[in-house]
Amino acid sequence: MYEISQDLSLDKKLEILSDAAKYDVACTSSGSDRRGQKGMLGNSCAAGICHSFAADGRCISLLKILMTNHCVYDCKYCKNRRSNDIERATFTPREICTLTTEFYKRNYIEGLFLSSGVINSPDYTMEKMCETLRLLRTEYRFNGYIHIKAIPGASSELINSAGLLADRISINMELPTEESLSLLAPNKSVKNIVTPMNSISTAIASHRLAIGKDARMERAVINDRLSHTIFSGNDRAKNIGTAGSKGIEEAVNSALLSNNVNRGGSFLPADPKDKSLRRPFAPAGQSTQMIIGASEESDYDIMSTAQLLYKGFDLKRVFYSAYIPLNDDSALPSLDTPVPLLREHRLYQADFLLRYYGFGISELLSDDKPNFDTRIDPKCEWALRHLGDFPVEVNKASYDQLIRVPGIGPTSIKRIMSARRYGHVNFMMLKKMGVVLKRAQFFITCDGHMMGNIPIEEQFILNRLTDADRKTSYQIQNPDNSVQMNLFNDFGLSAGSA
Repeated sequence: MYEISQDLSLDKKLEILSDAAKYDVACTSSGSDRRGQKGMLGNSCAAGICHSFAADGRCISLLKILMTNHCVYDCKYCKNRRSNDIERATFTPREICTLTTEFYKRNYIEGLFLSSGVINSPDYTMEKMCETLRLLRTEYRFNGYIHIKAIPGASSELINSAGLLADRISINMELPTEESLSLLAPNKSVKNIVTPMNSISTAIASHRLAIGKDARMERAVINDRLSHTIFSGNDRAKNIGTAGSKGIEEAVNSALLSNNVNRGGSFLPADPKDKSLRRPFAPAGQSTQMIIGASEESDYDIMSTAQLLYKGFDLKRVFYSAYIPLNDDSALPSLDTPVPLLREHRLYQADFLLRYYGFGISELLSDDKPNFDTRIDPKCEWALRHLGDFPVEVNKASYDQLIRVPGIGPTSIKRIMSARRYGHVNFMMLKKMGVVLKRAQFFITCDGHMMGNIPIEEQFILNRLTDADRKTSYQIQNPDNSVQMNLFNDFGLSAGSA
């Protein structure tokens, strides 16, 4: 059995394991690059620090690390797979606690993101992660934000313990179909992933009901397509249908129908004497991650699986990670394959349409059109296919009509509805309300008039939209790596030769 012992220094371990964690996408980067300055506290460029955002908009710095990059699995897409010859390291639970508390005291971070490779077995790894969290919460009295990546295949008792100690818990779906998972991650199975997802979802719902909240996580828009009954596994399974992987659909239905979990609240702590352990179960919800571009699934397959997981397990978020070619393998794209960042961007936009705008995946994509047009965002693409529903009169349209207009979101609609009670809304007012008129102008009227002489014609609008979106698309595909100009470089000289 592998024992957690290393001769490496703590700094060296931090360097190795923070770098290894960068492929785990489960927090939103702010893009900040502020370095430490004399006389100031905080450093957003230190090893392993990333950013997440709270519900009230606050930016939270997280220490993002793996407990270990040793792994008994040999997933073909993973840098830390067993067959790769890379430098390995392992943190002890106390080392992680020391790093977290010392970084917090120095105002570098406000929370911890903890993931891990699999050492010995899923249960052994999960036990060490739970030990780390228990030490942080009790002995080190750390009350900050913690996000933990649970290990598929670990026992339900260990995963439930992690949920009671962490703020958010997630299990990576990894790939959108069972076929791809079998090909690229032969040591993992769909059942071992969705079964704990179901347990976590049920535990979150049970706790929310126990404290008098709605069983579902909050959403800006709860659409009938995504609604489900928490305690009726049979009803939930009947309502789930998708065009995605049949294997994943069957596994999700099986998890929901099994009903093996005690839904009466057995996951809640039994009022321990130590008040620091009286915590809600994963109050920030559950999330997952799928890798995009490592296998040949279409956008339709990916988003169908995402919709299935949202329906079945009330996930807070599905993250899409553009595949970065790291390993030379015949089952993977070649090493010179571009990272599909623009595709990832479009999938995130479509994900927002599913969660907050009331769209279903069958409205956005189909077997005949399985991929998004990367030139325009998915909402514009849908609108161009349904020009018969436009233009929409802003002063008379319902919420359901306005939410489907490109460039208009839930916050803007609330402002429009409020302003309509006192008078008519015009284009100048819409701009001040936050409506993106570059897109919305082609699909709306104010008092029967459009913003200019615009023909309701698909090709005309498409040409205008792609022009407006060209700069954004270019920036995503070609990140700005420019540097400050140097006088000596301009003359072909170096500073030393001058």
